[in-house]
Amino acid sequence: MIDQLFILFVILPVLTAVILFAIGPRSVWQQRASLAVVALLWAFSLYGLVHVLQTGIVVLRMGDWPAPYGIILVADVLSMTMVALTMTIALAVTLFSLPTVDRARQEHFYYPLFFILLMGVNGAFLTGDIFNLFVFFEVLLIASYALMALGSDADQLRETNIYVVLNLIASAVFLLGLAATYRIMGTLNMADLAVKMQAQAENPLLTVLAMVFLFVFGTKAAIFPLYFWLPGPYFPPPAGISAFFGGILTKVGVYAIFRTFTLLFRHDPSFTHELLLALSAATMLFGVLGAISQMDVKRILSYHIISQIGYMILGIGLFTPQALAGALFYIVHHVIVKSALFLISGAVQETTGTTSLKALGGLATRSWFLSALFLVAALSLAGLPPLSGFFSKFIILQAGMHEGRYGYVAIGLLGSFLTLFSMLKIWNGVFWGADRAPTRPAGLRPLLPGVVLLVSLTIGIGLFPSVLYRVVDAAAGQLTDPRVYIEAVLGPQTPGSGILPAERTSQ
Repeated sequence: MIDQLFILFVILPVLTAVILFAIGPRSVWQQRASLAVVALLWAFSLYGLVHVLQTGIVVLRMGDWPAPYGIILVADVLSMTMVALTMTIALAVTLFSLPTVDRARQEHFYYPLFFILLMGVNGAFLTGDIFNLFVFFEVLLIASYALMALGSDADQLRETNIYVVLNLIASAVFLLGLAATYRIMGTLNMADLAVKMQAQAENPLLTVLAMVFLFVFGTKAAIFPLYFWLPGPYFPPPAGISAFFGGILTKVGVYAIFRTFTLLFRHDPSFTHELLLALSAATMLFGVLGAISQMDVKRILSYHIISQIGYMILGIGLFTPQALAGALFYIVHHVIVKSALFLISGAVQETTGTTSLKALGGLATRSWFLSALFLVAALSLAGLPPLSGFFSKFIILQAGMHEGRYGYVAIGLLGSFLTLFSMLKIWNGVFWGADRAPTRPAGLRPLLPGVVLLVSLTIGIGLFPSVLYRVVDAAAGQLTDPRVYIEAVLGPQTPGSGILPAERTSQ
């Protein structure tokens, strides 16, 4: 019975959105209902993660149709970790949105659209069918288009148009890739695809399909050279939306790369995963170089999204259990810290009216607490001990050292140094020196609960890293041995389910 409740991660956001649409512009009830539902889903996501860790993979078959014929949802450790992360950020963003989202945006369905976005994100993490991954991608993209455009600011509309066009191109290629996959394999169920792709490991078309899906998911994840769209769309929206987008949306693309390149495209790691390694290095380097050239807090943070995605892709490219565990650890750290930094930039903007480094300074004299929150999050992003960023980078780079990938490790270390430089640039420009920032009437206290939640988590992860490492190590174990996933979905007697665990890509 408990297993059936996992459908709530998809159904409850939709029902909430419908109810909030019906409530209309009565903002107080929209706010209360939104916070209550998000808090409920957050608590259940944590319980669901513990449940999956203790009892194994949960598979929900819609209409009781057996896989691969019916629609299924699969909750393994990876997917539930991502759902729990999503709901944690949703809770922090909702807490920040209550005092900051203006009535005009509420009347144009800010909260219902946010729940539709949550439905799409949770569905993308839980689906066991690659066609329904496309469907959930489209749901979350449609909601993100509307949320990004709310306010009708000229900059917002311009960046939204770019975002829409690029995602439409990626979605069209995604659909073509699905058609080709079904034509070649006769199925779109991911467990069934894994078995059939393993049986046709010598088929050169599999590599073509891998490149098609890498283009699609790489565009959505903003890896090199497909990242050029990213900094703009995350800059104009309100801070709550920027925080959720910056923390979660690109990670849906990263998750899709994790899932497909550990479960499906395992046939030729000497090409596919070596390519991922090269792309990870370029993503780390070009992202951080873009960040240090900016003079606005939100633009710096947006470019850093690109850079840190490179560390995640590095773990997939190395394709060892330790590297995958480190990459997952890094995802958890990055989502929490990046969202916290975007919310802090929003608090700065609410109280000063700007995030430009040229117009700010001395905010530490106004709020030592906000300054301390920023400093903790910034140092964690740069990877300084004993915060969460240090352990996440240490695990990945240590895995690179074990595999003899010293060049990639060097680029990762350089990226950390340049990240620290750009974070100190924000510190010196916003919080240090003489107080010269403009003053607005907004108080800081109502803006901080969500930030405190996220910064507390990064401190907690840094103090007790073994707790999170046990979770990501379990997820990495399932990724490196896809038989666990396949047998959970198709049954233990599946022909061809004896796919071997991942081997190291370097000998």
